[in-house]
Amino acid sequence: VQLVESGGGLVQAGGSLRLSCAASGFDFSDWGIGWFRQAPGKEREGVSFINNYRGQIGYADSVKGRFTISSDNAKNTVSLQMNSLKPEDTARYYCAAGPDPATLSLKEYDYLGKGTQVTVSS
Repeated sequence: VQLVESGGGLVQAGGSLRLSCAASGFDFSDWGIGWFRQAPGKEREGVSFINNYRGQIGYADSVKGRFTISSDNAKNTVSLQMNSLKPEDTARYYCAAGPDPATLSLKEYDYLGKGTQVTVSS
């Protein structure tokens, strides 16, 4: 299993970024994919998840209405569209995958990518 994140960068507050997670090595359409983030000095937190097999999508309260998760099963890619970014969204963003999860709890996922850095300036 391999997960490769891309799309991070530096953006001003109020701006947008689109993160992508390219997955390989498993049946993408049957697994759950989650996005997590970790800011310096803080614990890793769940941002959003999608489980196409279960037909479930979820978001952390802090990003609801601003972030949108989507998947392209033909390309084995999950994207996270991030709008109205705030300085507190600054973190390293990771995607995670597992055969069953539909949750923001990282412990339910089996694989984690190396992450992509998102920095939002005020």
